[in-house]
Amino acid sequence: MKRIKKVLVITMLGIFLFSLTSCGKGGKNGTLNLFIWTEYIPDSVITGFEKETGIDVQMQTYSNNEEMLAKVTGSTAGTYDIVCPSDYMVENMISQGLLLPMDQSKLTNIGNVDPAYLNPSYDPENGYSIPYLGGAGVIVYNKSLVPADADFTTYAELFKPAYKNNLVVLDDFRAIIGITSLSMGYDMNETDEAKLSEVNDKLATLKPNIKSLDSDSPKTMMITEETSAGLFWSGEAAIAIGENKDLAVAYPKEGMYLFLDNLCITKDAKNAENAYKFIDYVLKAEVNKEIVTEFPYLNPNKAGTALMGEDYKNNPAIMIPSEEIAKGAYVKNIGKTIDIYSEMWADFTK
Repeated sequence: MKRIKKVLVITMLGIFLFSLTSCGKGGKNGTLNLFIWTEYIPDSVITGFEKETGIDVQMQTYSNNEEMLAKVTGSTAGTYDIVCPSDYMVENMISQGLLLPMDQSKLTNIGNVDPAYLNPSYDPENGYSIPYLGGAGVIVYNKSLVPADADFTTYAELFKPAYKNNLVVLDDFRAIIGITSLSMGYDMNETDEAKLSEVNDKLATLKPNIKSLDSDSPKTMMITEETSAGLFWSGEAAIAIGENKDLAVAYPKEGMYLFLDNLCITKDAKNAENAYKFIDYVLKAEVNKEIVTEFPYLNPNKAGTALMGEDYKNNPAIMIPSEEIAKGAYVKNIGKTIDIYSEMWADFTK
């Protein structure tokens, strides 16, 4: 009996180890390692891609561009196949040689992208990136919880003592330092050290008002009315105002933080061909509709937008007026000044 038990144990161990080895090889047509923003692609899209292609998708998420860059540069080459950097970070990663040149001939659905979003200044001719989703940093407030004379058409409102421990804002130093600069009449991408010293002082007055720094799901605290106002991404805002009738969106007159996130393939991607298949898959109109239905951001895919209903097209957090977009600005690569921003944020988050 002991011998039989020993044989059974060895046999079961062998089956277990074989299963582990098999799982490590991914799907029947290989693996794809996707590194993307939190709450930015539906599970159903991942499942649909896996079913259609036989490729196993391994997904990891991040909350800001700098976190993504640190993990890409600090990991073994080829750890990630696809990343989703914002506009300025695409330029940064290109300059560091971290991205694979994009072969658009492998993307049969590239024609679904609105030409208005192609050939951006940060990546001329989209040599390394394909637009995915975009939007702005907007102010969301609860009409029943804020003072009657509140004016959220200006960032100055967020700095008032009336909002002590009552704001949820993005855990994103370029966004928060940027809107603080804008509130003072300075550039969102300010590089003047004397002005940044003033911005740092102003930033300190915002800290007492912040209940939570959250880039993953800031909408939650607004929906549950744990906070009365906040600054977060327009897609999160669109979901929030759909779930709580007392919430509203405001476009600050100083101009909004604009962003356009992109799908890129890393230079050392181990599964580059699978990466092309995935990008082409999400460019399909019906798949894009699935994405923006769950995560209603500004959509560069004109074919997908055409399939959306009026609730999407009339949502003020999604279809931001063109005149408001014109006032906004994208984050720029500010060179070594980024070290000052990092120091400011480190002090702010202590």
